[in-house]
Amino acid sequence: MLNADRIVHGLDGDLLHELYSPPEIQKRVSAMARELSSRFRGEPTVAVCVLRGAVFFFSDLVRQLQIPDLKLDFVGLSSYGAEQESSGRVDVTRWLSLDVADANVIIVEDIVDTGLSMRTLMERLNGASPRSCTLCALIDKTAHRTCKVDVDYACFRVSDGFFVGYGLDFAQKYRHFPGIYELERSEQ
Repeated sequence: MLNADRIVHGLDGDLLHELYSPPEIQKRVSAMARELSSRFRGEPTVAVCVLRGAVFFFSDLVRQLQIPDLKLDFVGLSSYGAEQESSGRVDVTRWLSLDVADANVIIVEDIVDTGLSMRTLMERLNGASPRSCTLCALIDKTAHRTCKVDVDYACFRVSDGFFVGYGLDFAQKYRHFPGIYELERSEQ
């Protein structure tokens, strides 16, 4: 049962049901940072943020990593546009500026849904000869998975739903909200 104190009224009659509060998110991000630091300490590592959705998660995660030889880079991928379902096509809108050959690559993604974006990214990254590729997701959502993708680390694992906040958006709305909410669109 949903707690009425955890419902936010959004734009155009949307309801946002808070699933994870900012403290809950930070606890999971900190735990992930500890695991990654232990695994990659002492090795050349590039953390790659998948823009735009992962920017808050990425910022919070990399500031807690204890990996001395850590570099940061960014890629842009698009598959949703203004819809709640993937278009089935992945556009690479920005590519890496760093050479990742022989480095461990930590991909930081907001949500893995169908898996198509991550499969596309990982195939392209593997062509750059990294030492390893590790996929970290804020949310690993499995109900619509159409491509085999292994999410190595996830803050939250869910079956289904459409989520906003903490970087996740619907048509560029709600990205700045500090918690993670399930979006209930109003009937218009």
